[in-house]
Amino acid sequence: MLKDITLGQYFPGDSVIHKMDARVKLLLTIAFIIMLFAAKNMYSLLVGVVFALLSFAISKIPFSMIRTSLKPIVPIVIFTALLNILFVSTGEELFSIWVITITDEGLDTAVYMVVRIVCLIIGSSLLTYTTSPIDLTDAIERLLRPLKKIKVPVHELAMMMTIALRFIPTLIEETDKIMSAQKARGSELDTGNLKQKVKSMLPIVIPLFVSSFRRAEELATAMECRCYHGGEGRTKMKQLTLTYRDLSGSIYTAIFIAAVVALNIIIK
Repeated sequence: MLKDITLGQYFPGDSVIHKMDARVKLLLTIAFIIMLFAAKNMYSLLVGVVFALLSFAISKIPFSMIRTSLKPIVPIVIFTALLNILFVSTGEELFSIWVITITDEGLDTAVYMVVRIVCLIIGSSLLTYTTSPIDLTDAIERLLRPLKKIKVPVHELAMMMTIALRFIPTLIEETDKIMSAQKARGSELDTGNLKQKVKSMLPIVIPLFVSSFRRAEELATAMECRCYHGGEGRTKMKQLTLTYRDLSGSIYTAIFIAAVVALNIIIK
């Protein structure tokens, strides 16, 4: 399961989306999230699904990566769907037994939430798959630059966010190694009741914390040795520039957003 978590991983490529400006990709991802939550009917929501799948195809990343990125959140999706089905009581009653009542509006809400969560994971995964951590740092810093006027440490915030994102795969790999080592020593991590499973996690959590603090200290030492003192006076090796790809991507996204708005108005 841990190996299936792909958040924070970058897959080099030469697709149009890979070559787009990171700032534009970040803004278009936010626009895609707004598009999903602005959809008021199944047809407009389907436009968001098509946008996500088509964008994945344009990025030339294997569609198998969608399944890989979604696998860890399956329990969350199922739990969310059940909550909506069981606790949304408005609408026409479809089934009722004891204290459980299922309505058509509850089913519709569950489907909407599941589709939105899946599309959100696909969209956010596509951003990290096609954008290197360095480019993502620069994009966040450039977009938040106006906050410098009110003394917000924009560079430091962007650096912390990107380092956290960058080390997610590393921590996942470290956790997998610790679990394998504990199993080799005879630890039973997958058996027993809930209390036993929680207690069996201690031999994993403690070494993981120690390893994380050690990596953080090593990273801080390396940054100090390279005379890192924040963003003041720093120059960029790679300058972010807008090109025709960014304009094309913006128009492409705007068309889908317009389709969602139109379907919301036409179909009520």
